[in-house]
Amino acid sequence: MSNTSEPVARTQSGEQAQEHKQRLGGLHQHQLQEQDDIETVDYKMVTFSLGGKDYGIDILKVKEIAKFATFTYVPNAPPFVSGVYNLRGDIISIIDLRVMFNLPAQRKPEGSAEDGLILRLDDLMIGVVVDSIDKVVGIVSSRIQPPHPIFGDVNIKYISGVVEKDGRLYIILDVDRIFAKEESASEKPERLPAAVPREEIGLGAYQDDVTSQVAQGAVGKNEEELDLEFIREGLVTFKGFYPDGVADSWLQRRYPEWRAERKKLGSDVQLTGEEDADEFLRTFYSPYSGRFWGEDYIEGVKALLPEEMPKNISVWNPGCGKGYETYSLATVLRMRYSSHILKIWAGDNDLLSISTAPNLVFGADAVPNLYEPYLVEAKNGVAFSSAIKDAILFEYHDVTHTNAVPNVDIIMARDIISFLPPKQQASVLNEFSDKTASGALLILGQNEHISETLGWQHVGSAVVNAYRRL
Repeated sequence: MSNTSEPVARTQSGEQAQEHKQRLGGLHQHQLQEQDDIETVDYKMVTFSLGGKDYGIDILKVKEIAKFATFTYVPNAPPFVSGVYNLRGDIISIIDLRVMFNLPAQRKPEGSAEDGLILRLDDLMIGVVVDSIDKVVGIVSSRIQPPHPIFGDVNIKYISGVVEKDGRLYIILDVDRIFAKEESASEKPERLPAAVPREEIGLGAYQDDVTSQVAQGAVGKNEEELDLEFIREGLVTFKGFYPDGVADSWLQRRYPEWRAERKKLGSDVQLTGEEDADEFLRTFYSPYSGRFWGEDYIEGVKALLPEEMPKNISVWNPGCGKGYETYSLATVLRMRYSSHILKIWAGDNDLLSISTAPNLVFGADAVPNLYEPYLVEAKNGVAFSSAIKDAILFEYHDVTHTNAVPNVDIIMARDIISFLPPKQQASVLNEFSDKTASGALLILGQNEHISETLGWQHVGSAVVNAYRRL
């Protein structure tokens, strides 16, 4: 066909595609809806947009949703290889599907994060960049129709099928074929690059047996199990929250509550963004997070403090935020041990918060009355007296880095362990053990729990979650 006739052919193909979509969505809509009511969802896909069209990938091929902010450039790589990316210690290649398929892509400012997916394909992991992530869509696999060239801008051999759901036509990509190990020259598409040989972009050097096992383990899971798996990955992606460690028991309680809430609202169970993740985590945080402790929590902490303490009391408060928790803890300790020498090492990796914490001034009505003996008048409000402020050393610090804190008698680490990857969780908990002796007190978040095999015995209450060093 000549170049002059190509626009006409494309227009006709577009009209055919629209006609086909209308036929699927209109003539049989009533029948399809009736069948949906009685058929079981047995296929789920993560959906996203590319070049203005809706695409999907089998959820069993998706390890997690990701935001790619920085890449390491790879010299002499094909143009669709954005670079390599450090995924929590694993180096993976990042492929821009828009460039790979010659699709238009909106250019973002330098350093802006790109939406993408981490795929698990047998013996490797690979990241792909897309326009935007949509959601997880569940369908009946028998509804998937064979691919046809009119359905998308991607070569037909990279499409495993097409399916309509809720008035939208999804093109399901066959990622195994897209990233096939080998492909003969005779099969190369005319206007699209061939499937990328793994050797060409260095994928063969980065294997992940764990990913393969996870993918295999997902086979046979029911809808609720798959939803829970996706929620776990969504919490990691959107909030950096790792629920498979100290917060696993909370997740098991929270999930059925969340599922019921979302079903009642008619909303997706899966997390589709940071707002959903925040709402899911709403019940996770400890009492009085980000504010002064109330009398019930103060009394709960006081009840855990021993009668006898060293004359010099040392305390470590990592993740202190803006300092409300630290001031509350210092007040409790000063109430309990008025004549002791108190030293609190309070750290946080939020530079703005930690910089303002030492000089906070509060409105008189913002501080509960029980703190009044430890307050002094200040310009535009009240501040804590030297008896409290002199006992606290606020410093910019990341708990996962080397800690210069000496051995301590008390550690206050509420709601920070769950926001660390599993390896770092284990490392920090080991450091807590190294920094304490028998009888030391560890106060964790209300929904964070550790095994007593680590050398800690649970001594908390319904109000305060705490452990005593054995």
